[in-house]
Amino acid sequence: MDVERRAVDPCGRPFPVYDDLAGSLLAAHCREDAGRDAAVAHVLGTCAGYAYADTQTVAMIMARLGLENGACVRIAQAVDAMYIFSTAYLVQSRCGRVAILCYRGTEPANLGNWLADADVGSESMALGGEALAVHSGFLRNVRATQWAVIRELNLALQGHSLLDPEKSVEHPLEALYVTGHSLGGAMAVLLALSLAGTAGHREIADKLRAVYTFGQPLATGEPLPEAACAVARRLHRHIHGRDIVPSLPPAAWGRFAHFGMEYRYADGAWQCSDAPVAQLANLREVPRALLAFFAKAKRRESTRFTMADHGPHLYVAALRPKGRVSELGDPG
Repeated sequence: MDVERRAVDPCGRPFPVYDDLAGSLLAAHCREDAGRDAAVAHVLGTCAGYAYADTQTVAMIMARLGLENGACVRIAQAVDAMYIFSTAYLVQSRCGRVAILCYRGTEPANLGNWLADADVGSESMALGGEALAVHSGFLRNVRATQWAVIRELNLALQGHSLLDPEKSVEHPLEALYVTGHSLGGAMAVLLALSLAGTAGHREIADKLRAVYTFGQPLATGEPLPEAACAVARRLHRHIHGRDIVPSLPPAAWGRFAHFGMEYRYADGAWQCSDAPVAQLANLREVPRALLAFFAKAKRRESTRFTMADHGPHLYVAALRPKGRVSELGDPG
């Protein structure tokens, strides 16, 4: 298990993107039925996009967004032969009251990651005495780092600094957000479900404010156990354009279904969807979606799906509210 800690050092102008970001995150999603928050979506989507980078980069980006002088912890485990490539970042605010848990998605050049995505399998997760069918490869990657993640969250609950656990912060953890792009989104959902369905994690689960995912593939079957309903009410899934990944894996590999609230980006705006995106019947449309990635814009528009809409940079750009400086310092 690899655990790395870094300080979230302050940045100069034109940052931070959000003044008092910790206060905004504390104020958001106080109610279980709270709707999507545009600023929260932007912050979490940006974190999810940069989770493909190293700890120093994630810490820098989170400082630019507004969580400066806090802590950033990377927890990673890799076992090639078992298709385990699990990386999580945990960002703690300076005051200690807010934490963001972000899972890295599928790394484009990592064959083992792709094999884990394809390892649908047949596995179940125990949730409050009931069982929920889940994607085997996704669950295995969550489990690989889960206990280290739980250990860090318990430190935050006890008021310890995640940069130096021997020291204390001003307040114990009050608000937890979980997020991820692509595979990272599926892992975020499974971790949240595990917290909700495990009595020993109830104290952490009670701090969960929301789960925001971006380009998340299908990860769970049906029906949804009662213990998972609290997560469903706090789950906000985002789909950019004609991103094919939220429709995968295909039904021929096993039946899965999305839950929670779904938002789709089209014509320059995020709109709440009346129904979740449907699972693909088979793999026939995947090669066409891959080819559309390299096609010209007009050719792409003629396809039902395209991998070109899956890039985390596209999600980050689409999530940025008008008038806000970007994480790169571009004016709003």
